Amino acid sequence: MSGQNQQKRGWAAKAEAAKAARAAAEAEAAEAKDDATLAAAANDDDFEEPEYTPGEADGGMFGNLPAKKAKAFWPSAKRLMGLLKPEAAGVIFVVGLVVVSVVLNVIAPKVLGGAMDVIFGGYMGKKLPEGVSQEQFTDMLRQQGEDNYADMLSKLHLTDGIDFSRLTFLISIVLLMYFVANIFLWAQGYVLNRIVMKVINRLRDDVQAKLNRLPLNYFDTRQRGDILSRVTNDVDNVQQGLQQAFAQLVSSVLTVLGIVVMMFIVSWELALIALIALPLSGILAGVIGSRSQKLFAAQWKNTGALNGQIEESFSGHELVKVFGRDADMLARFDERNEALYKASFGAQFVSGIIFPAMNFVSYLAYVGIAVVGGLRVASGSMSLGDATAFIQYSREFTQPLGQIAGMANMLQSGVASAERVFEFLDADEQVPEDAAKHLPARTDGHVEFENVSFSYAADKPLIEDLSFSAEPGHTVAIVGPTGAGKTTLVNLVMRFYELNSGRITLDGVDIKELSRSELRSKVGMVLQDAWLFGGTIYDNIKYGNLDATEEQVMEAAKATYVDRFVRALPDGYQTIIDEEGTNVSAGEKQLITIARAFVSDPSLLILDEATSSVDTRTELLLQKAMAALRTDRTSFVIAHRLSTIRDADTILVMENGSIVEQGRHSELLAMQGAYYRLYMSQFAGEDAGEAPVDETTAVHS
Repeated sequence: MSGQNQQKRGWAAKAEAAKAARAAAEAEAAEAKDDATLAAAANDDDFEEPEYTPGEADGGMFGNLPAKKAKAFWPSAKRLMGLLKPEAAGVIFVVGLVVVSVVLNVIAPKVLGGAMDVIFGGYMGKKLPEGVSQEQFTDMLRQQGEDNYADMLSKLHLTDGIDFSRLTFLISIVLLMYFVANIFLWAQGYVLNRIVMKVINRLRDDVQAKLNRLPLNYFDTRQRGDILSRVTNDVDNVQQGLQQAFAQLVSSVLTVLGIVVMMFIVSWELALIALIALPLSGILAGVIGSRSQKLFAAQWKNTGALNGQIEESFSGHELVKVFGRDADMLARFDERNEALYKASFGAQFVSGIIFPAMNFVSYLAYVGIAVVGGLRVASGSMSLGDATAFIQYSREFTQPLGQIAGMANMLQSGVASAERVFEFLDADEQVPEDAAKHLPARTDGHVEFENVSFSYAADKPLIEDLSFSAEPGHTVAIVGPTGAGKTTLVNLVMRFYELNSGRITLDGVDIKELSRSELRSKVGMVLQDAWLFGGTIYDNIKYGNLDATEEQVMEAAKATYVDRFVRALPDGYQTIIDEEGTNVSAGEKQLITIARAFVSDPSLLILDEATSSVDTRTELLLQKAMAALRTDRTSFVIAHRLSTIRDADTILVMENGSIVEQGRHSELLAMQGAYYRLYMSQFAGEDAGEAPVDETTAVHS
């Protein structure tokens, strides 16, 4: 019974863990969806993300949960087992330990039955008439018509009292067998854990290496939560499947086979009675399980809805208060909470019937075995010790069967997770590098586009036959409406995407002939979304150049006006950036990212909407910081606020992936074309007095 209770507690714990995982996953789902959109926006302002529909590819509505069922179980299981090949010797050793443990556990009841025969034989031997042997006494019983009693005694080794020395020996053997079996069981768990940890360690290394080899468009076209799930939750689920399901399945299967063999050795008639319970238990489990599965699905659905409601209430708490929707949110919560209560109660009630029903069938078999076994002992067909051993076998028979069912589900879930990890590992990688050339430590920063064409999708051309040149030390501003291809242009310079045709050169060297790491080491980038890592302000600045000295970090901070606000903080540069970066303002974050780019001392600088999310006063400070950063280096500046790029050496105006105008600020205004229209839409009322004569006339007209 203790084994069954332990098994039930284990399943209950797994159920609670699954609920917690689903709750966490649902709370993350909305954020993951938003993150995917933000990621696409950060990578390119003109890239339209494909519509995302949850499905099998990401685990259904619970996209962040480990997969429950593999699409191709056996190929994935075979590949998963292939991960164990480097540890083949250890796996064989583990199986050997399990076999020894199972054999000892299976034989022990038979030996214990022998001890019972010693006790019973000694007890019955005391009743023999003095001077009468066992054979004589049984003959006397047969003559008196007590054939069953005679047959029972003939199966025993009658002694004059209990043979305590033999009894002690047998009990010691049993205890030793159980002790050794558990030592071997512990040893196999220890060895298996080391093997699995090595396998998972290699798998995590492969996943991390794969992340670095994937092209940017892989992340653009997939939900971030799904990718995170594959490299975290699914890998953890594979580990759990290998650690628990593999060893437990081997142990349980061998235990069942061993018990069945021993039952048939002891009594094939009783063995058949015990096996009759199997199909009955299977039918009950199948009927009730199918019903509970539907109810659990409803429970998970309502759990997701409730957690989504809770996450929405917390995320939009201020908005709820502003519009006075407290009562409405509470009513919606109560409605979904009630639906979850009903679904959960039904699921738990129906699933709770399975174990009592299977136990009832097990007890029916137990009663049948006890009755038939008692009759066979009484008839002399088997000894009392064998009957005792068989009853113990019958009680131990159902436990590994339940474990096999539970571990089979866990293994199936583990294989499904492995399949998702393998899909990630099999994804198309970046175009292989052909690092045939190298650049000097410091480059001039001369960038040239030569007949460049690029598209995210083959049927939707974006940039076609684009050519222009960025002179060393010049600032090139890129403007245009959303979707024009501005961010795409700088992403191509960074080799985040590969060209369809044409080439881009840096100081005359085709960037395809440089390694990506070398190319990007020459480039500093400040994005619209100021991303800071958890850690100190000092560490975030130094991230731009891990070899930078303290003096270099301080110089970068002072040049970019970070020092001005950091000095006012209690902990100064050792101020810890919290998880969401809320202890520094948006402008301060952006200044830190500019300082990070400054300390890297790049030859080429890319500023992508770096001032779009700050107020005008902070923008002026950022402009000064960026001006210091742009000194003596080629810079690409993407901006919607045209006031930030008036002093650019060259302004490129893009529409639909093409450069429709280029020149200086005053030249482009005089042309009264696309740039003029953009400029007037922002500053028609402000800067009329500063404008050239022809544009002033146009304004007042």
